[in-house]
Amino acid sequence: MQDMGDILRQAQTMQTKFVEIQEALSKKIVEGSSGGGMVRVICTGRQEIRSIAIDKNLVAPEDVEMLQDLVVAAVNTALRLSRELADREVSSLAGGLKIPGLF
Repeated sequence: MQDMGDILRQAQTMQTKFVEIQEALSKKIVEGSSGGGMVRVICTGRQEIRSIAIDKNLVAPEDVEMLQDLVVAAVNTALRLSRELADREVSSLAGGLKIPGLF
């Protein structure tokens, strides 16, 4: 059986690795798109939106509602991909275990 010192060292090591993963995720990029690529959202692995690109052909007064829907869809796709990326990175640290509340 492990003593308390070993357990605390392992926890500290995991915490250090977790911080490293978070820093790495902030540098990784995912892209979500909708409308056949007419709306694109770039997001980091930390779920920070970096940019939104909208095809100029979409900007017409009668298309505002559709454009809003496409932006929402692209953002949600980028955020989902970002969460999946973070889950994969953290899962590798936790040995494949799902730890609630990490992301």
